Amino acid sequence: MARKSLAMLEPEVCCPSVLTAPLSEAEAEDLAHVFAALADPVRLRLLSLIADAGEICSCDLLEPLGKSQPTISHHTKALAEAGLIAGEKQGRWMWWTIVPARVEAVRGALARTRR
Repeated sequence: MARKSLAMLEPEVCCPSVLTAPLSEAEAEDLAHVFAALADPVRLRLLSLIADAGEICSCDLLEPLGKSQPTISHHTKALAEAGLIAGEKQGRWMWWTIVPARVEAVRGALARTRR
């Protein structure tokens, strides 16, 4: 049985531009949660590895990062809770992909847009 494409997931997308209008409290909290997830070098590398692979098993993240499985799990959980990656369990491993709409929304939050 083939896995469904995780890249097709469309989570709730955040992030109006912080440069064009003041954020609401809820928007600021959501964006701060995403930035907190990204404010760690291991998580940035994880996001980069997942994006480069398109879809990758947690087991294939251990060696490139030189981290243990529990550490990888901790960091992927933070990225998933921020909506930046999505996972699907296959056997005893998770398969991860980025969530393009969420990543693009975060990028847009730092772009100056016209009102």
